[in-house]
Amino acid sequence: MKKSPIPMRLKSYAPVVGLLILSVVSCSTDGSNGEELSSEEVISSTELKFSDETEMISEEVTAIAEEMYATDEISTTSKIDYNSGYLPDCAAVTIELTETTKEVTLDFGEGCEMPNGNTLSGVIHLSYALDLEAATNTIELNLENFMFNSVAVEGSASIVRTRSNENGNPQGVANASFSTTWPDATTASYTGTRTREWIEGFGTGFWGDNVFLITGKRTYVSRAGNEFVKEVITPLRRELSCRFIVSGVMEISRLGNTVRLDFGDGSCDAKGMLTYPDGTEEEIFLRRFKN
Repeated sequence: MKKSPIPMRLKSYAPVVGLLILSVVSCSTDGSNGEELSSEEVISSTELKFSDETEMISEEVTAIAEEMYATDEISTTSKIDYNSGYLPDCAAVTIELTETTKEVTLDFGEGCEMPNGNTLSGVIHLSYALDLEAATNTIELNLENFMFNSVAVEGSASIVRTRSNENGNPQGVANASFSTTWPDATTASYTGTRTREWIEGFGTGFWGDNVFLITGKRTYVSRAGNEFVKEVITPLRRELSCRFIVSGVMEISRLGNTVRLDFGDGSCDAKGMLTYPDGTEEEIFLRRFKN
């Protein structure tokens, strides 16, 4: 399929259609209490949808941190006034220097729309060492009164930023923990490590050509209180011009049962192919918010 052109505001996609149930031949056992769970209780596409939204929030927040750091790094090392244009004018940037660190405050006010159409409010606090020519640097991230679209977000991340990895690309390894609260007061949480390699577009001066490969393993606790382990098997390709992961494979496990989610062939769409333990496949739609 032909890739979508770079939009300044992406259209929403259809919501998840129906409820897909993980089908397994036998029942699973929850080791915590010894009770058997039927296949209907293991995983559903509704939970996958909200899981995907929670991952999107974590990815977008850490991406903003790395974009801010990269802007500072390129400006410092190249001695130019570099700006990729990713942060909109409504995001107020305040910088405070200490003897050893740079403290950066990104204030999105009561509502600030990003180029990809997501609306942010509140504050992202960043802190990192002044030496931007070092091979590695650590970015500490904390949130204050932060909202992502209509979802309240709390948490923090520590991102180890490498100027040039073994492939010669910038890379960030983020250990993150975020909790999210939807308008209906339901909550979900995300904890884990992800590696984000910047494979295209670094330093070009335009955010829309930035491409990343994402790997990692994380634990997700759903709005229903179910815990899943999500592990990337084939690197996920994220093109910043698209709100969706365009390709890559992730395995999602709960109580000994595993499904495989394939994000597609590179097209910018909400579709994914879910493969059940018995080998059957079904296409699902992973809506990443509706604007």
